[in-house]
Amino acid sequence: MTLTTSKPTVAVLGPGGVGGLLAALLSRSGHRVICLAREATAHTLRSSGIEIRSRHFGDFTTDVEADTELREPVDACLITVKQTALNTALTRVPPAALGDALVVPLLNGVEHPATLRARYQPDRVAPGVIRVESTRLGPGATGPFVIEHGSPFVEIDLAARTAPRPHAETLADTLSAAGVTARVTEDETTALWAKMAFLAPFALLTTRYGASLGEVRTRHHEELASLVAEAAAVSLACGARVDPAPALARYDTFPADAKSSMQRDAEAGRPLELDAIGGALLRAADRHGVPVPVSTRLVRELQAAGH
Repeated sequence: MTLTTSKPTVAVLGPGGVGGLLAALLSRSGHRVICLAREATAHTLRSSGIEIRSRHFGDFTTDVEADTELREPVDACLITVKQTALNTALTRVPPAALGDALVVPLLNGVEHPATLRARYQPDRVAPGVIRVESTRLGPGATGPFVIEHGSPFVEIDLAARTAPRPHAETLADTLSAAGVTARVTEDETTALWAKMAFLAPFALLTTRYGASLGEVRTRHHEELASLVAEAAAVSLACGARVDPAPALARYDTFPADAKSSMQRDAEAGRPLELDAIGGALLRAADRHGVPVPVSTRLVRELQAAGH
Protein backbone atom coordinates (compact mmCIF):
# COMPACT_ATOMS: atom_id res chain seq x y z
CA MET A 1 0.00 0.00 0.00
CA THR A 2 1.31 3.45 -0.81
CA LEU A 3 0.40 6.94 0.25
CA THR A 4 -1.78 7.65 -2.76
CA THR A 5 -5.31 7.41 -1.38
CA SER A 6 -7.30 10.51 -0.59
CA LYS A 7 -7.66 9.44 3.04
CA PRO A 8 -4.56 7.52 4.15
CA THR A 9 -4.85 5.06 7.03
CA VAL A 10 -2.50 5.95 9.87
CA ALA A 11 -1.36 3.82 12.80
CA VAL A 12 -0.26 5.57 15.99
CA LEU A 13 2.04 3.65 18.31
CA GLY A 14 1.74 5.22 21.75
CA PRO A 15 -1.45 7.32 22.04
CA GLY A 16 -0.20 9.55 24.86
CA GLY A 17 -0.08 13.33 24.92
CA VAL A 18 1.46 13.65 21.46
CA GLY A 19 0.18 10.50 19.79
CA GLY A 20 -3.31 10.92 21.19
CA LEU A 21 -3.53 14.49 19.93
CA LEU A 22 -2.40 13.53 16.42
CA ALA A 23 -4.72 10.51 16.37
CA ALA A 24 -7.68 12.67 17.35
CA LEU A 25 -6.88 15.39 14.81
CA LEU A 26 -6.51 12.85 12.00
CA SER A 27 -9.71 11.05 13.01
CA ARG A 28 -11.65 14.31 13.14
CA SER A 29 -10.33 15.04 9.65
CA GLY A 30 -11.91 11.82 8.37
CA HIS A 31 -8.97 9.42 8.40
CA ARG A 32 -8.97 5.88 9.62
CA VAL A 33 -6.70 5.82 12.68
CA ILE A 34 -5.49 2.68 14.48
CA CYS A 35 -4.00 3.32 17.91
CA LEU A 36 -1.61 0.64 19.18
CA ALA A 37 -1.33 0.22 22.94
CA ARG A 38 -1.72 -2.16 25.87
CA GLU A 39 -5.03 -4.05 26.11
CA ALA A 40 -6.51 -1.87 28.86
CA THR A 41 -5.61 1.29 26.95
CA ALA A 42 -6.90 -0.11 23.68
CA HIS A 43 -10.19 -1.09 25.33
CA THR A 44 -10.71 2.43 26.67
CA LEU A 45 -9.92 3.95 23.30
CA ARG A 46 -12.32 1.63 21.49
CA SER A 47 -15.15 2.22 23.93
CA SER A 48 -14.77 5.92 24.72
CA GLY A 49 -12.56 7.58 22.13
CA ILE A 50 -10.22 10.52 22.70
CA GLU A 51 -11.27 13.84 24.21
CA ILE A 52 -9.20 16.88 23.27
CA ARG A 53 -9.10 20.06 25.33
CA SER A 54 -7.35 22.77 23.37
CA ARG A 55 -7.46 26.54 23.17
CA HIS A 56 -6.11 26.22 19.63
CA PHE A 57 -8.27 23.42 18.18
CA GLY A 58 -11.24 23.71 20.51
CA ASP A 59 -12.69 20.95 22.67
CA PHE A 60 -13.92 17.80 20.94
CA THR A 61 -14.19 14.03 21.28
CA THR A 62 -13.56 11.61 18.44
CA ASP A 63 -13.58 7.85 17.90
CA VAL A 64 -10.51 5.83 16.92
CA GLU A 65 -9.77 2.17 16.32
CA ALA A 66 -7.40 0.50 18.75
CA ASP A 67 -5.50 -2.76 19.01
CA THR A 68 -2.57 -4.26 20.87
CA GLU A 69 -0.69 -5.02 17.65
CA LEU A 70 -0.69 -3.90 14.02
CA ARG A 71 -2.36 -6.65 12.02
CA GLU A 72 -2.68 -5.12 8.54
CA PRO A 73 -0.79 -2.78 6.23
CA VAL A 74 -1.27 0.96 6.73
CA ASP A 75 -0.06 4.00 4.84
CA ALA A 76 1.96 5.44 7.71
CA CYS A 77 2.87 4.55 11.27
CA LEU A 78 3.57 7.37 13.70
CA ILE A 79 5.78 6.25 16.57
CA THR A 80 5.05 8.53 19.53
CA VAL A 81 6.17 6.54 22.56
CA LYS A 82 8.85 7.74 24.96
CA GLN A 83 12.39 6.64 24.23
CA THR A 84 12.37 4.70 27.51
CA ALA A 85 9.58 2.47 26.16
CA LEU A 86 10.66 2.24 22.52
CA ASN A 87 12.11 -1.28 22.36
CA THR A 88 9.13 -2.83 24.14
CA ALA A 89 6.59 -0.83 22.14
CA LEU A 90 8.07 -1.82 18.78
CA THR A 91 6.95 -5.40 19.35
CA ARG A 92 3.42 -4.08 18.62
CA VAL A 93 4.49 -3.23 15.07
CA PRO A 94 5.78 -6.41 13.36
CA PRO A 95 7.81 -5.53 10.26
CA ALA A 96 5.81 -7.97 8.15
CA ALA A 97 2.53 -6.18 8.97
CA LEU A 98 3.71 -2.76 7.84
CA GLY A 99 3.90 -3.43 4.13
CA ASP A 100 5.65 -0.44 2.60
CA ALA A 101 4.24 2.02 5.14
CA LEU A 102 6.14 5.15 6.01
CA VAL A 103 7.58 4.81 9.53
CA VAL A 104 7.68 8.18 11.27
CA PRO A 105 9.30 8.31 14.70
CA LEU A 106 8.40 11.50 16.57
CA LEU A 107 10.69 10.84 19.52
CA ASN A 108 12.93 13.11 21.52
CA GLY A 109 16.66 12.84 20.93
CA VAL A 110 18.82 12.11 17.91
CA GLU A 111 19.87 8.47 18.23
CA HIS A 112 16.60 6.57 17.64
CA PRO A 113 16.53 6.62 13.78
CA ALA A 114 19.28 4.00 13.73
CA THR A 115 17.13 1.70 15.88
CA LEU A 116 14.17 2.07 13.52
CA ARG A 117 16.26 1.53 10.38
CA ALA A 118 17.69 -1.66 11.85
CA ARG A 119 14.20 -3.08 12.45
CA TYR A 120 12.21 -1.81 9.43
CA GLN A 121 12.95 -1.03 5.80
CA PRO A 122 15.57 1.74 6.03
CA ASP A 123 14.16 3.51 2.98
CA ARG A 124 10.73 3.77 4.63
CA VAL A 125 11.90 5.47 7.85
CA ALA A 126 11.28 9.23 7.83
CA PRO A 127 12.26 10.69 11.22
CA GLY A 128 10.17 13.61 12.30
CA VAL A 129 10.39 16.28 14.94
CA ILE A 130 7.34 17.73 16.62
CA ARG A 131 7.01 20.98 18.54
CA VAL A 132 3.99 20.96 20.84
CA GLU A 133 2.93 20.95 24.47
CA SER A 134 0.36 18.21 24.91
CA THR A 135 -0.35 16.06 27.95
CA ARG A 136 -2.54 13.04 28.60
CA LEU A 137 -4.71 13.67 31.66
CA GLY A 138 -6.91 10.59 31.58
CA PRO A 139 -8.56 8.25 31.12
CA GLY A 140 -10.90 8.15 34.03
CA ALA A 141 -12.74 5.05 35.21
CA THR A 142 -15.29 5.08 32.40
CA GLY A 143 -14.62 8.20 30.34
CA PRO A 144 -12.49 8.78 27.25
CA PHE A 145 -8.81 9.50 27.03
CA VAL A 146 -8.35 13.17 27.87
CA ILE A 147 -5.58 15.09 26.11
CA GLU A 148 -4.80 18.67 27.09
CA HIS A 149 -3.10 20.63 24.31
CA GLY A 150 -1.46 23.76 25.72
CA SER A 151 0.72 25.30 23.02
CA PRO A 152 -0.78 27.60 20.35
CA PHE A 153 0.61 25.37 17.61
CA VAL A 154 1.55 21.85 16.54
CA GLU A 155 4.50 21.81 14.14
CA ILE A 156 6.09 18.76 12.50
CA ASP A 157 9.14 18.52 10.25
CA LEU A 158 9.44 15.25 8.31
CA ALA A 159 12.92 14.29 7.09
CA ALA A 160 12.87 12.53 3.73
CA ARG A 161 16.61 11.99 3.34
CA THR A 162 16.17 8.24 2.83
CA ALA A 163 12.39 7.78 2.52
CA PRO A 164 10.48 8.50 -0.71
CA ARG A 165 9.79 12.22 -0.75
CA PRO A 166 6.32 11.87 -2.40
CA HIS A 167 5.21 9.64 0.50
CA ALA A 168 6.52 12.14 3.03
CA GLU A 169 4.85 15.03 1.22
CA THR A 170 1.51 13.21 1.13
CA LEU A 171 1.73 12.56 4.87
CA ALA A 172 2.67 16.20 5.48
CA ASP A 173 -0.37 17.29 3.45
CA THR A 174 -2.54 14.87 5.46
CA LEU A 175 -1.30 16.29 8.75
CA SER A 176 -1.66 19.88 7.53
CA ALA A 177 -5.26 19.27 6.50
CA ALA A 178 -5.90 18.01 10.03
CA GLY A 179 -4.59 21.25 11.55
CA VAL A 180 -0.89 20.51 12.02
CA THR A 181 1.76 22.74 10.48
CA ALA A 182 3.81 20.10 8.66
CA ARG A 183 6.62 20.34 6.15
CA VAL A 184 9.17 18.05 4.51
CA THR A 185 12.92 18.58 4.67
CA GLU A 186 15.84 16.64 3.21
CA ASP A 187 18.19 17.62 6.04
CA GLU A 188 17.54 15.02 8.71
CA THR A 189 20.55 16.02 10.81
CA THR A 190 19.52 19.66 11.04
CA ALA A 191 15.88 18.78 11.74
CA LEU A 192 16.80 16.51 14.66
CA TRP A 193 19.46 18.79 16.11
CA ALA A 194 17.37 21.95 15.75
CA LYS A 195 14.86 20.37 18.09
CA MET A 196 17.57 19.07 20.40
CA ALA A 197 19.02 22.59 20.73
CA PHE A 198 15.59 23.73 21.94
CA LEU A 199 14.50 20.67 23.90
CA ALA A 200 17.62 19.82 25.90
CA PRO A 201 17.85 23.21 27.67
CA PHE A 202 14.08 23.24 28.25
CA ALA A 203 13.98 19.70 29.64
CA LEU A 204 17.13 19.86 31.74
CA LEU A 205 16.35 23.20 33.40
CA THR A 206 12.64 22.72 34.09
CA THR A 207 13.31 19.26 35.52
CA ARG A 208 16.38 20.23 37.53
CA TYR A 209 14.67 23.19 39.22
CA GLY A 210 11.07 21.95 39.18
CA ALA A 211 10.18 25.22 37.50
CA SER A 212 7.86 26.29 34.70
CA LEU A 213 9.29 27.74 31.49
CA GLY A 214 8.37 31.26 32.60
CA GLU A 215 10.46 30.90 35.74
CA VAL A 216 13.33 29.41 33.76
CA ARG A 217 13.24 32.34 31.33
CA THR A 218 13.61 34.81 34.16
CA ARG A 219 15.39 33.27 37.15
CA HIS A 220 17.63 30.93 35.15
CA HIS A 221 18.10 32.91 31.94
CA GLU A 222 21.90 32.83 32.03
CA GLU A 223 21.94 29.04 32.29
CA LEU A 224 19.29 28.81 29.57
CA ALA A 225 21.38 30.92 27.19
CA SER A 226 24.51 28.87 28.00
CA LEU A 227 22.71 25.58 27.38
CA VAL A 228 21.35 26.78 24.04
CA ALA A 229 24.83 27.91 23.00
CA GLU A 230 26.32 24.55 24.00
CA ALA A 231 23.65 22.58 22.16
CA ALA A 232 24.10 24.76 19.07
CA ALA A 233 27.86 24.17 19.15
CA VAL A 234 27.36 20.40 19.32
CA SER A 235 24.81 20.63 16.52
CA LEU A 236 27.30 22.43 14.31
CA ALA A 237 29.95 19.79 15.04
CA CYS A 238 27.43 17.12 13.96
CA GLY A 239 26.79 18.90 10.67
CA ALA A 240 23.68 20.89 11.56
CA ARG A 241 23.67 24.67 11.48
CA VAL A 242 21.56 25.79 14.43
CA ASP A 243 21.52 29.51 15.20
CA PRO A 244 21.30 29.92 18.99
CA ALA A 245 19.55 33.31 18.83
CA PRO A 246 16.29 32.10 17.20
CA ALA A 247 16.41 28.96 19.33
CA LEU A 248 16.58 31.09 22.48
CA ALA A 249 13.85 33.44 21.25
CA ARG A 250 11.52 30.51 20.56
CA TYR A 251 10.99 29.94 24.27
CA ASP A 252 9.07 33.21 24.36
CA THR A 253 6.40 31.71 22.08
CA PHE A 254 5.41 29.19 24.76
CA PRO A 255 3.09 30.02 27.68
CA ALA A 256 4.85 30.94 30.92
CA ASP A 257 3.29 27.95 32.68
CA ALA A 258 4.60 25.46 30.09
CA LYS A 259 6.41 22.40 31.43
CA SER A 260 8.67 19.98 29.61
CA SER A 261 7.58 16.37 29.22
CA MET A 262 10.63 15.34 31.22
CA GLN A 263 9.53 17.58 34.09
CA ARG A 264 6.01 16.10 33.98
CA ASP A 265 7.49 12.60 34.04
CA ALA A 266 9.61 13.53 37.07
CA GLU A 267 6.58 14.92 38.89
CA ALA A 268 4.63 11.73 38.16
CA GLY A 269 7.47 9.43 39.18
CA ARG A 270 7.83 8.02 35.67
CA PRO A 271 11.16 7.09 34.02
CA LEU A 272 12.87 10.08 32.43
CA GLU A 273 14.26 10.45 28.94
CA LEU A 274 17.41 11.87 30.50
CA ASP A 275 19.70 9.53 28.56
CA ALA A 276 17.92 10.11 25.23
CA ILE A 277 18.16 13.89 25.64
CA GLY A 278 20.96 14.86 28.02
CA GLY A 279 22.96 11.68 27.53
CA ALA A 280 22.81 11.89 23.74
CA LEU A 281 23.93 15.52 23.87
CA LEU A 282 26.93 14.66 26.06
CA ARG A 283 27.88 11.68 23.89
CA ALA A 284 27.85 13.78 20.74
CA ALA A 285 29.84 16.52 22.47
CA ASP A 286 32.42 13.96 23.56
CA ARG A 287 32.73 12.47 20.07
CA HIS A 288 33.45 15.88 18.57
CA GLY A 289 35.47 17.37 21.42
CA VAL A 290 32.96 20.15 22.15
CA PRO A 291 33.04 21.48 25.76
CA VAL A 292 29.57 21.50 27.36
CA PRO A 293 30.16 22.29 31.05
CA VAL A 294 26.66 23.52 31.91
CA SER A 295 24.96 20.58 30.21
CA THR A 296 27.34 18.16 31.91
CA ARG A 297 26.67 19.64 35.34
CA LEU A 298 22.89 19.54 34.96
CA VAL A 299 22.85 15.96 33.68
CA ARG A 300 25.04 14.86 36.57
CA GLU A 301 22.87 16.70 39.10
CA LEU A 302 19.74 15.03 37.72
CA GLN A 303 21.46 11.64 37.82
CA ALA A 304 22.56 12.29 41.41
CA ALA A 305 18.95 13.07 42.31
CA GLY A 306 17.99 9.57 41.25
CA HIS A 307 16.89 10.30 37.72
